[in-house]
Amino acid sequence: MGGIPRYACEPVDIEPHTLTDFDKEVDALRQVLGLKGVMTVDELRRGIESIPEDEYHRLTYYRRWIRSITDTLLRKGLITEAELRAALDGAP
Repeated sequence: MGGIPRYACEPVDIEPHTLTDFDKEVDALRQVLGLKGVMTVDELRRGIESIPEDEYHRLTYYRRWIRSITDTLLRKGLITEAELRAALDGAP
């Protein structure tokens, strides 16, 4: 979304935000993937920037992160679609 003029003039919300448990878990996952050399911050950003515009606006900040993380792990063959579906089917 970077560089699109219509978004360049929107004010940035700088108020403190309360993180949900989901937000904290996604952040921790990203940190572990980084420490293990599985995924870089650049890959995270690239994945977020490649989310289609309509979906990008529907997703929350950390849901964009988890979308990027998931896409990266699938692309690298570290998880399969079947494994992802099975994990999601068993999710609370």
